[in-house]
Amino acid sequence: MIAVVRRADGHVMAFERADKPGQWQLPQGGLERGEQPEEALWRELEEETGLGPADVELVGEPSDWIVAPWPLDVVRDGARLGQVHRWFELLVRDESIEPRPDGREFRAWKWVEPAWLVANVVEFKRPGYRQVLGGEPSESSSERTIRRGV
Repeated sequence: MIAVVRRADGHVMAFERADKPGQWQLPQGGLERGEQPEEALWRELEEETGLGPADVELVGEPSDWIVAPWPLDVVRDGARLGQVHRWFELLVRDESIEPRPDGREFRAWKWVEPAWLVANVVEFKRPGYRQVLGGEPSESSSERTIRRGV
């Protein structure tokens, strides 16, 4: 599941990976046994960002799953070949909301234009991000970064 958290001006909430500083992405995670996609969305969003239904409203869910094949150096023995994502669109209920990155998955966050995130997500995920978020980045489209605990 991938959560696209937006505010009214269309900017999306991007998160910097804790294990790979400088790499940005959206909150995401997998299904647990017996879990439905929307249940996984809310669980992952809460675990990684501290956000829940009181903070954001689910406003859209494309019907397709989007495939993100892994690069060959990641595939290694071929036991796992990539990821399949279900994307969810969410809108913040209050634009002053501040997520709480968990420190394990994410270390910082910021509001960005969707095209900025497409350009700054790890390369193998770009086709899926471009498919859902679209666009090319404009000059200086990112805003200040908010680090965990700062």
